[in-house]
Amino acid sequence: MSAAATRDQIVEAADRLFYQHGYEHTSFADIAGAVGLSRGNFYYHFKSKDAILNAVIEARLADTRRMLEEWETERATPVGRIMRFVEIVLSNGADIQEYGCPVGTLNTELAKLDHAMLGQARGLFTLFRTWLSDQFALLGHAEQADELAMHVLAFSQGVAVLSNAFRDEELVRREVDRMRDWLSTYAK
Repeated sequence: MSAAATRDQIVEAADRLFYQHGYEHTSFADIAGAVGLSRGNFYYHFKSKDAILNAVIEARLADTRRMLEEWETERATPVGRIMRFVEIVLSNGADIQEYGCPVGTLNTELAKLDHAMLGQARGLFTLFRTWLSDQFALLGHAEQADELAMHVLAFSQGVAVLSNAFRDEELVRREVDRMRDWLSTYAK
């Protein structure tokens, strides 16, 4: 296997483990074991856990950009695109119930640790915020676009936390329906 492919496997395993167990509770050994590498081979690719975290954040940013581009082609209208974002709490429901939102949990953990890479992790929220704001601007609400984007982000994070806490699919569906109703008022 090439060095690049091995590095990609490490980042993928680290991303999954950071999400499922948390950054602080995931060790080099956990990641190396998930990929099947010796510690020596592992250190060839990453010298520190922060270097892995940086690679995970960069991979998440790239994946998120690709996802948003797909939504742009998948949904013809800004309302449809925003709804696609809202519905992520349904489409990723099982993982969110089990582990919370991957963006929210990482940011929360890094904030608690006062970690130097919190700003980079916050970039994931910023990417969503900017994209949502652009969608609201396209709907003709440019003056309120950022405020509306933050409302949708707050909704998604709140629902993700409650989904994780209560494991109540009906609650999530009900809240998504309420968000659909609210969003329909901005589509006019």
